[in-house]
Amino acid sequence: MSRTFGAIIIGDEILSGKRQDKHFTKIAELLGARGLRLSWVEYLGDDRQRLAETFKRTMATGDVVFSCGGIGNTPDDHTRQAVALALGVDLELHAEGYEELKVRFAGEEITDKRKLLVTFPLGVQIVPNPFNRIPGFMANGHYFVPGFPQMAHPMIEWALDTFYRDEFKAVSGMVEKAVLLTGPMAYESALLDLMERIVKDYPTLRLFSLPSLVGKERKHLELGVEGEPGLVEQAMAEIRAEVERRGIDWAWRT
Repeated sequence: MSRTFGAIIIGDEILSGKRQDKHFTKIAELLGARGLRLSWVEYLGDDRQRLAETFKRTMATGDVVFSCGGIGNTPDDHTRQAVALALGVDLELHAEGYEELKVRFAGEEITDKRKLLVTFPLGVQIVPNPFNRIPGFMANGHYFVPGFPQMAHPMIEWALDTFYRDEFKAVSGMVEKAVLLTGPMAYESALLDLMERIVKDYPTLRLFSLPSLVGKERKHLELGVEGEPGLVEQAMAEIRAEVERRGIDWAWRT
């Protein structure tokens, strides 16, 4: 079975609307370029207890999780402490992280406040930061990176290419095809039996259905599949034959 990938995006500023999230689409893009898929995303505020409960829950699933934000040294950064709570360990100055910090601040004093940047839960490993050498950290398939996209995204890419290369799938060998269905029967609940049959008969394909509305009126239903070209053609032939049998108008999505 393919591994499940998720993302946790942290920050009161995102939930309040003061700052727009730039992680979700980029993580999905990084995974998609490697033939992988993002399965879930959670947005959380700067609440240490809730973060700890979430990390404890997601670590128990075995999912690979990219957590963005909250690993700094200011009072509103709670990710490091929350992960320590979830793991049931203390925080410590990370030796390898400290070496990175000395490179980052070469010739400058490494103050206690700066040391907080690499004070991580006991037993974790670092995630290198090519932008400014201040690392993130990883534990139990979770990768904790800064909230700054220019730092976070290369760090996530490094994690994917370092630990999950054997999960990559050939993107060039995948195709997606869909039809646009219109008319009084072109809605999802009327086609559930067809969709369920396609999912059962073609378990390696990804089926999708996307309704479109104009005001309160249905415009069309986009119905299609993604996967290996030969199977996509077979599945779409079955879909076309069934919608024609039911008298539903259709056209290829362009």
